[in-house]
Amino acid sequence: MARMTAARAAVEILKREGVTDAFGVPGAAINPFYAALKASGGITHTLARHVEGASHMAEGYTRTHAGNIGVCIGTSGPAGTDMITGLYSATGDSIPILCITGQAPTAVIHKEDFQAVDIASIAAPVTKMAVTVLEAAQVPGVFQQAFHLMRSGRPGPVLIDLPIDVQLTEIEFDPDTYEPLPVYKPAASRAQIEKAIGMLNAAERPLIVAGGGVINADAAELLVQFAELTGTPVVPTLMGWGVLPDDHELNAGMVGLQTSHRYGNATFLESDFVLGIGNRWANRHTGRLDVYTAGRTFVHVDIEPTQIGRIFAPDYGIASDARAALELFVEVAKEMKAEGTLPDRSAWAAAAQERRATLQRRTHFDDVPIKPQRVYEEMNKAFGPETRYVSTIGLSQIAGAQMLHVYRPRHWINCGQAGPLGWTVPAALGVAKADPGAQVVALSGDYDFQFMIEELAVGAQHKIPYVHVLVNNAYLGLIRQAQRAFDIDFQVKLEFENINTPELGVYGVDHVKVAEGLGCKAIRVTDPGELGAALERAKQLAAEFRVPVVVEAILERVTNISMSTTNDIGNVVEFEELATEPAHAPTSIRTLKA
Repeated sequence: MARMTAARAAVEILKREGVTDAFGVPGAAINPFYAALKASGGITHTLARHVEGASHMAEGYTRTHAGNIGVCIGTSGPAGTDMITGLYSATGDSIPILCITGQAPTAVIHKEDFQAVDIASIAAPVTKMAVTVLEAAQVPGVFQQAFHLMRSGRPGPVLIDLPIDVQLTEIEFDPDTYEPLPVYKPAASRAQIEKAIGMLNAAERPLIVAGGGVINADAAELLVQFAELTGTPVVPTLMGWGVLPDDHELNAGMVGLQTSHRYGNATFLESDFVLGIGNRWANRHTGRLDVYTAGRTFVHVDIEPTQIGRIFAPDYGIASDARAALELFVEVAKEMKAEGTLPDRSAWAAAAQERRATLQRRTHFDDVPIKPQRVYEEMNKAFGPETRYVSTIGLSQIAGAQMLHVYRPRHWINCGQAGPLGWTVPAALGVAKADPGAQVVALSGDYDFQFMIEELAVGAQHKIPYVHVLVNNAYLGLIRQAQRAFDIDFQVKLEFENINTPELGVYGVDHVKVAEGLGCKAIRVTDPGELGAALERAKQLAAEFRVPVVVEAILERVTNISMSTTNDIGNVVEFEELATEPAHAPTSIRTLKA
């Protein structure tokens, strides 16, 4: 038998579980693990500037390709607590990441030793497993179980905490005979699928709501095939965006209070049956449940049994992995099509596309300062269907989801449930690391950008290029808009006159200087007519210098983005004038019918 330290055994298991990249920050209590990482080789490590940043890099890495599991590493104490936000974000969106932390020696954990904290208890509510390993011989089994749990059922994160003496202890371990544990995923039965399709066939105006679980299961092609077989229009959720191309004839648009389309909400409100697959009925998708559910029959398919009925009771529920369910949905639908027993949905699908051609928001404005809608119009022109967009929260993300176009799964990479400010920069670095040949484009407001701006230096150091579109109005825009209900405009202004950059006026932080100081390139745009050239130049600079490139658009200070103020998807307020001629929305999927 081979003898090695428990830390070395852990590293060998990582490699045999498919890990090739890790993100982290070394420190005293995790240095034995780093020594094993260096001695073993085979895993590329990216040094973050903040440990929370490392956790979001791991998230972005996981979300980029099916099968990826991002790994983030930190020393003891505050390194672990810093990564809690990443773990919360990952668990909310069903994203498997592995967080590895160092810990004080086992003999002094309970003695308030330096940076000794019960991180396993802190992390327990936001992980599938969080454990401090007290016996070195248990390290291989704990790591094996971690990968099994991350991949089984509803995916999610795990934290493993390793006391320094446990890492250094030698154990018997033979890496050559190591095998991952089988993954468990519930699967629908033929009878369940036949019942669900029978309910769909009985409806006159059915819809499929496709959630992030379809993308997690790598089942987008099956979803499209099933929709095409049955002729059923599809509503992607924000986390499911890209499950079918935006220009597909069965894409009905997104539904919700904020990240929704006028035509998406209108079509949903006309529907009488909804088949939800891999979605969780998030409140910003549904809004008021009495409005959302009225007059509709629901079937819900989800990998996690306790998700069925969590928000509202469906008329029929199926606990199943999305891929397993969709394989049967396609099989049964093919048989029924061959028998001629599938209803003709062409008129209903055509009506959804008619709404897409008539219910549009305006994007073309020539105002100075720039209106945000124009930024997304120019992004649609500059970035093609291969682009991987990364965003987290705020008016920038909401407007982006309303106006950008996504054509492929995993090409809208968004932190959905948690929405932490600062997520975008490190997550974009994780995405670009996972797919170095991709066109990665991040989208942030100024406050999100400032939260973890130091991580730009990671891109400069490690030559990780991407384009970051920064829309700057020197405001907490989403919070300001929410404060309208309280008739206040309080503590949401980021404005100040920068004594070093007086030409900025009240826009305050000179993001160009900061980005350049961190080793990146940056371009500031104040005229909407210059946006297109700036985005093209950014792509060239990223390719030439292999660093992040920031394109800052100086926006008008106040813009209210379309959203419901009454929690009702039938009552979304359109604050800006709507498109009334094709030139008002030149990059819309369907040419506007005036």
